[in-house]
Amino acid sequence: MKNLKKVSHKITFSLILIAFFAGFSYGQDIFISNTQNRNYASLNGKWEYIIDPYKTGGMGGMAIYKNAEPKDKTARVEYSFDASETLWVPGNWNSQKPELKYFEGNVWYRRTFNENDIDANKRYFINIGAANYLTTVTFNGKILGRHEGGFNPFTFEITDLIKEENNYVIIGVDNTRRPDNIPAEVTDWFNHGGIIRDVKLIETPKTLIGKYFLSLDKSTLNKKTKKINGKIELVGEHFPESAKIEIPELKVNQIIKIKPSGTTHFSIEARNVELWSPENPKLYQVIIEAGHDALEDQIGFRTIETAGKQILLNGKPIFLKGICLHDENPFRQDRANTIEDAKTVLGWAQELGCNFIRLAHYPHQENIVRLADQRGILLWEELPLYWGIQWGNPKVLEKAKHQYKELINRDYNRASSIIWSIANETAPNDERTAFLSELADYVRSIDDTRLISAAIKKDQELDGHPDSVYTYNDPLIEKLDIISLNEYLGWYGGLPDETRKKSFTSGYEKPIIVSEFGSGGRQGFHADKLTRWSEEFQEYHYKESIAMFDKIDGLVGMTPWILVDFMSPLRQLRGVQDGWNRKGLISEKGQKKKAFYVLKEYYESK
Repeated sequence: MKNLKKVSHKITFSLILIAFFAGFSYGQDIFISNTQNRNYASLNGKWEYIIDPYKTGGMGGMAIYKNAEPKDKTARVEYSFDASETLWVPGNWNSQKPELKYFEGNVWYRRTFNENDIDANKRYFINIGAANYLTTVTFNGKILGRHEGGFNPFTFEITDLIKEENNYVIIGVDNTRRPDNIPAEVTDWFNHGGIIRDVKLIETPKTLIGKYFLSLDKSTLNKKTKKINGKIELVGEHFPESAKIEIPELKVNQIIKIKPSGTTHFSIEARNVELWSPENPKLYQVIIEAGHDALEDQIGFRTIETAGKQILLNGKPIFLKGICLHDENPFRQDRANTIEDAKTVLGWAQELGCNFIRLAHYPHQENIVRLADQRGILLWEELPLYWGIQWGNPKVLEKAKHQYKELINRDYNRASSIIWSIANETAPNDERTAFLSELADYVRSIDDTRLISAAIKKDQELDGHPDSVYTYNDPLIEKLDIISLNEYLGWYGGLPDETRKKSFTSGYEKPIIVSEFGSGGRQGFHADKLTRWSEEFQEYHYKESIAMFDKIDGLVGMTPWILVDFMSPLRQLRGVQDGWNRKGLISEKGQKKKAFYVLKEYYESK
């Protein structure tokens, strides 16, 4: 009977944890935009951690988030953050501890702090830039809630829990791959676990500006007086009667009447607006005031649309000279999470001659999007709707909608972001097409200021056609503004000399982007042009591929795969890959390969 009681206690404890994690939470999840320009204290730095390999949320029958400490020498407590090792936040756990390199599971982090200036007229929030993948956030022994998704920011309120001394944040992060996750179980990139972006303690007034959205009205593009459409969403119990929008350089100073719901649409007229573009990345200081809250941002105004087989930026055709990029710092073997990381990769892209980057295959850090605004680099953004997604699972569709809403909330005001991509390399079938069609409609319903695309696969060669033309008849194309195709002829199948014989047709009057092509090459390995993995093979393949794609009717850009070698457990060829995907034009040590200069020369000619 004694053993049975012990088992019963363990089961009861596990059920309690499951109930808590299923939704019994203390905090309120509120999306707060523009955290960089708010009043906050950084909680980055060293955090203590405890590994939870069985994912119970507890040790010795005690919940880890309770931060238990022995009260006297007779007490039994079977874990201790005080005696634990530390991990840097932000950062993955994989590169910081050799024993955690391929660890997938639960890790609990703790950070303690004092807050001596608590103001009863303020609200306080814990904001996490991103944590991969399933995150449980607790504060001072209370569960605030959970967040799913490895790349978007999220926020929980702690106003009623914060104290002047001895506050503790305990965050559990689970990076386990699951079939109903986004992404699913298999990807061609490294599963960086942990709190991978900044953690902030944010202070706001009782009523705050939660979100705001500003965009140029396309109908006024060619008029001297342009219209800026906007929306603000206030968060609080008592809303002010009005808000004020200022754009000092445009002499805009407009009072807006706030609706009882706190969500208000408005429009502004402005003369002499300089349009944002790669040649002129003009950003305006925008100030929004509502009650006791005030925010500043730097926002550019532009339009993006398609006309036939062209993409029009501010009404003029543009060729997108692009490259794909993973959100990774190869030198640290970690997720990118600093402005310095963003400057490094954007500097390489600009040296290559790019005006466009595909941020693959998931939301990248906000620093890179804001820096792209400043430098005039256009962006393609996407969710990891990739291999193995459960298209027939309605819960996965809801996850996709929620994660896209988070991304749009974060980046709507960034002029550089022009394309939302809803999928990559997904095989057509009825469930997949229905899933992605509904997602496309949803994305367009909450943001009609950008274009929608998806990286699709080719169908087949047209029988008997003298030019070996590949067709693109994916039914998803009907929902897309841009047809984007991934094509690795000459690397996966055939040799580079076969590519010049091929061409492509879609049967649609829509612009086409080559969203991926490329081949592997190890930097420093030299041989003849037919020796795989040599720089010469990669160089040859780029020359032949560019010649093939340049013939496409309606080609408006390309984003070859990829700017920098990146980590991938799928790539283990010893002495060549060693855990890295070698399709980068730059090695993980920052050394440029010969193919880099082939693409650079092509872009200089466009």
